[in-house]
Amino acid sequence: MKPRIHQVLFDFDGVLAHYRHEVRIAHLAAHAGCEHEHVRDALFVSGLETEYDSGAIDTATYLRRLGDGIGAAIDEETWIASRMAGSTAIDDVLVRIVAIHPDVAMGVLTNNGALMMQAIPRIVAPVAARIEGRVLTSGGLQRRKPLPSTFTHALDLLGWDAASTLFVDDLFTNVQGAREAGLHAETVIDGRSLGKALKRYVFGPQTGW
Repeated sequence: MKPRIHQVLFDFDGVLAHYRHEVRIAHLAAHAGCEHEHVRDALFVSGLETEYDSGAIDTATYLRRLGDGIGAAIDEETWIASRMAGSTAIDDVLVRIVAIHPDVAMGVLTNNGALMMQAIPRIVAPVAARIEGRVLTSGGLQRRKPLPSTFTHALDLLGWDAASTLFVDDLFTNVQGAREAGLHAETVIDGRSLGKALKRYVFGPQTGW
């Protein structure tokens, strides 16, 4: 008998959207009027992005240090615009998600900074209503996938039961962490692989007797 799923938790980058670092870097470089390498150093080489994604620093500190690093003030909207520029929703994945039973609750669990809670619904607008209020980030949780405790904490916050939750990620190491936490979990890289994964489960409330 196929497991019955009442909740689905999605990874973001690589599952719901393609992410291109270089496009995001170019967007910030254009804003600051500086070289791309300057932005890359300020964000990634310095370790700033990792600090923020891990929840070691808050959003205000992160934006101030990024602005100082590239020589131009960066506010939340500018940052979100750059992340949106570098992110492209995977349409065939979103189509399959929309088709999942409407009673199935959905959310996102991503290893990203807290500002992605605002950016993600805008990037995947067709499914924004399905994930509203249920976008969780490693920066906000101050813990990362694939630690099983990250999944347990996320489910506690959402009020979801592991045994009736499916987690979807493009990295098998994260899938393993979810399974260790008691969730059903599948590796997905595109709409086709998502479709195959979904066929292994039954979604929504049980009907009939």
